Amino acid sequence: MTEAPEPAITQWLDAARDGDRQALDRVLSTLYNELHAMARRQLAGQYGQTLDATALVHEAYLKLIGRRDVQFDDRAHFFAYAASAMRSVVVDYARQRLAQKRGGDLHRVTELPDDIEGGLRLDEDLLGLDTALTKLAQVDLKLAQIVELRYFAGLSEQEIAELLKRSERSIRRDWQKARMFLLASLGEPDGR
Repeated sequence: MTEAPEPAITQWLDAARDGDRQALDRVLSTLYNELHAMARRQLAGQYGQTLDATALVHEAYLKLIGRRDVQFDDRAHFFAYAASAMRSVVVDYARQRLAQKRGGDLHRVTELPDDIEGGLRLDEDLLGLDTALTKLAQVDLKLAQIVELRYFAGLSEQEIAELLKRSERSIRRDWQKARMFLLASLGEPDGR
């Protein structure tokens, strides 16, 4: 991740929290390249799709500015929210695509890759992951945030550790716990 000037970002986030939309625009324009890189990693290998990295960043941006109640305490909170917004966009896109393609039937997912080097597949697996991730957030929000940053923002364990100001070892440990929970959840019939 490219480092933007932290004091300026923090000040702009404070101003955005107080309702200054221009400050939020400054944050987004400053961090646009990082958001675009997140989107590219997420969509890697998705050829022939109408959702590209630029469209994903723009849709996530609309979600970010469309919420009047959104508040970013710091850079980590901003990226967590951006990852969540991107998750929402790709899940909506996958649902729409599957509904058009074959009625949107879900199937049982039994595999969860350790990373998404090839990008997320915009299919039933993504929808199953979204359901399991929603369950995880109800149990442990911190673990769900790590999964969002890993899968939906495409960040490495080291980048997540830097962003959340935690050790890489603790992120790795939480990542493994989250994967076990998600695999168990994905393996349940009908996602229950």
